[in-house]
Amino acid sequence: MPRHTEDHRLHLLREMLRIRRFEEKSAELYSAGKIRGFLHLYIGEEAVAAGVMQSLAPDDTVVATYREHGHAIARGVGMGPLMAEMYGKAEGASRGRGGSMHIFDAATRFVGGNAIVGGGLPLAVGYALADRLRGDARVTCCFFGEGAVAEGEFHESMNLAALWGLPVLFCCENNLYAMGTALQRSESETDLALKASAYGMPAWHVDGMDVEAVEAAAQRAVTTVRGGPGPVFLEMRTYRFRPHSMYDPELYRPKEEVAAWKERDPISTVQATLREQGALDNVALEKLEDEVAREVEAAVAFAEAATLESLDDLARFVYAEGAAE
Repeated sequence: MPRHTEDHRLHLLREMLRIRRFEEKSAELYSAGKIRGFLHLYIGEEAVAAGVMQSLAPDDTVVATYREHGHAIARGVGMGPLMAEMYGKAEGASRGRGGSMHIFDAATRFVGGNAIVGGGLPLAVGYALADRLRGDARVTCCFFGEGAVAEGEFHESMNLAALWGLPVLFCCENNLYAMGTALQRSESETDLALKASAYGMPAWHVDGMDVEAVEAAAQRAVTTVRGGPGPVFLEMRTYRFRPHSMYDPELYRPKEEVAAWKERDPISTVQATLREQGALDNVALEKLEDEVAREVEAAVAFAEAATLESLDDLARFVYAEGAAE
């Protein structure tokens, strides 16, 4: 079972705070024109990334979505290269070519976000199949939103992973709204774990606002996948506190609903537990916040000082050179 000691709870709190403060700074920099393109924030969903990553081994593979900054930070991708990537700088995790939605880090086997809804699902199946064929004892953990469940590749990926007995942990982050479309408007069956179980794999719901519940479920799921053969599906019931992206006017969900979910803020919940145990007071929390703030500011300084890629290198890493005459 997960190590729900005071020290471990403090670790989980720190991980969630690192994600939250990085995301808040990203929103600030986006408004200032430092970060451009699309920006999808993970604020409110930190318990999922922080909880799941506790059960993965360094050699496991992580496939993420376009809302992947939280996954990347929890996986161990450095904030400096992550922020530099958001800036489009050459020192970024993807050399500035991927931006917010395409973070990649080979050292942590974080194989990237994906701007296509559900696009990571068949990739995860492919990684797991490669591991199976090579005899590598890895788990491939694939994060995706509930909007991906309406896509054909979801069903194809579930079917193949179960049929071939592949070592995949499918983590569905069900935040109730695929962009602006409520779940009940796109799915005739809104119990997504039940839907996944139809493919013959273990599947269950998890309170995605409770980091300890997420960690416990992920540990059970990863143990099951490693024991094999076959995948496991977790439906993380969570909620994003910010709009779908920075361009979203957010006219599709009631303000009262957002406020009600904010009452279940995963960071506040862990803080309250630690305070009740006497393991956290205002001084300790202020010290923790200061440490995280300095890490975020160092990441911003790294991105500001980083360089734009030389024009001479812009044709690298592409499949075609020049234009037909």
